[in-house]
Amino acid sequence: MPAAIYVHWAFCPYICPYCDFAKWAYDERAAERYVRALEAEIDRTPVFEATTVFYGGGTPNAYPAAELVRVLDRLRERFGVRADAEVSVEVNPDRELTRGFDQLRAGGFNRISIGAQSLVAAELHVLGRRHGPDDVAETVRRARAAGFGNINVDLMFGVPGQTEASWERSLDAVIALGVEHVSTYGLTIEEGTPYARWADREPGAFATNDREADLYALAIGKLTAAGFEHYEISNFARPGYRCEHNANYWRNGAYAGFGVGAASYRGGIRSTHTRDRAAYEAAALAGEAIPGDSEGLTGDAQAGEAVMLALRTSEGVDADTFRERYGVDVFTHYAPIIAEYAAAGLLVADERSVRLTARGRFVANDVCGAFLARA
Repeated sequence: MPAAIYVHWAFCPYICPYCDFAKWAYDERAAERYVRALEAEIDRTPVFEATTVFYGGGTPNAYPAAELVRVLDRLRERFGVRADAEVSVEVNPDRELTRGFDQLRAGGFNRISIGAQSLVAAELHVLGRRHGPDDVAETVRRARAAGFGNINVDLMFGVPGQTEASWERSLDAVIALGVEHVSTYGLTIEEGTPYARWADREPGAFATNDREADLYALAIGKLTAAGFEHYEISNFARPGYRCEHNANYWRNGAYAGFGVGAASYRGGIRSTHTRDRAAYEAAALAGEAIPGDSEGLTGDAQAGEAVMLALRTSEGVDADTFRERYGVDVFTHYAPIIAEYAAAGLLVADERSVRLTARGRFVANDVCGAFLARA
């Protein structure tokens, strides 16, 4: 079965106070051992056809470009990644890390995702980021000079101290950079992070749901007016530049994750590797099964998750495709839920599909949760 590939690069030059991903501060010897474990896991994974590749983290560009390319070569050799496949790499725009873009492009990467989060200096300071607004522009310039024609920038709203005016400054600055894709994410308070402790001490420092909704609406208005398609709840693309890798997730397609904490979904089985780096490395290097959790999704559970993912997109749930894949008529199986949320103006259903309305996107978690609960 064809599958998308995700590779988790678990080291960062520094740790951001809001982040709960599986990551560690960069140490050269530890990072080298981790790459050996990644390569060992790749080598022992049964062969399948890869459709896309995405390097995430962590901070992939904390590693030398040559190492990122070497692992990509290994993936190509084992899984037959097509020459024209979308191959993305996340990068931190710190000035000292944005080197080797020529090597990355020549080595087969064709899409860069820049973790800017903000283009306002005060907000970057609050987020614990070490780059400045000018570094984001310089990263885009270097990527263009290296031949990258597909660039994404991540932005975050709901940052403590953020105003509509400062959020608008970030949006305007990114639009002016001429990138092909923008992702906007509301700040999430993750348990166990410094931000969680801050929120416990000073909950008023963080945006309310209503405040986040206002900022989200501002992003939608600005980006769509600038010619971006709002094709998924958090994602905006110039025509022809939707992220193929992420689109596979929203179609409930198969994917294989490599690295500590990485998730996979193949053959109806969803699995997640351990977040214990030592345990991951020991198992991978010994050629043993990597510890983690797994569950099988069948019947209503699988169908409910597919609805939830599809509703995130502008196209929503295609009834014919859903019936063919899951043996379920979405209109009859979920009739009470569709009727309730359509009456509330949050869903629209026609003879072909079920979709969130513009208003429904603001409460997508609640609407999607109703379909999952049906399972």
